[in-house]
Amino acid sequence: MIKAENKRKLLVIVDDTPECRKSLRFASRRASRTGGIVLMLRVIHPSDFQDWLAVEERMRQEAKDEAKDLLSRLRNEVEDQWGVESESIILEGKTDKVIMSLIDESLEIKILVLGSASGADGPGPLVSKLVGSSSGIRIPVTVVPGDLTDEQIDELS
Repeated sequence: MIKAENKRKLLVIVDDTPECRKSLRFASRRASRTGGIVLMLRVIHPSDFQDWLAVEERMRQEAKDEAKDLLSRLRNEVEDQWGVESESIILEGKTDKVIMSLIDESLEIKILVLGSASGADGPGPLVSKLVGSSSGIRIPVTVVPGDLTDEQIDELS
């Protein structure tokens, strides 16, 4: 049996988009097959209420509470449905910068799994920013198309 600290981690960005569920399914199935860990990251965006410190702190706390609830539900789902070990983390900042910093700091993260939007507007700003040749990301990025069915994701993972 592989010790948890030696297992590779698949990083999934958890947000409110439909493609998030697709990338989480892919990462969970992949981790199940390879003995990895799913690391779910929820990024909280800083508020613009710097002049109203009490309001800003309340909004930050509400965002953290919502993130904790979401991550708890998703961790249970990942562990119950696929039997995969998972971890979660909540960080604050600009999403692409937080992701890059986390990847640079954590050598256990071996793959970033992103879901792309399926609309006519393109894959989404995060995918566009992190997949481009100038991103400087040090690990492979798997982009899961948002229009794949669960069966197609299962077949590909």
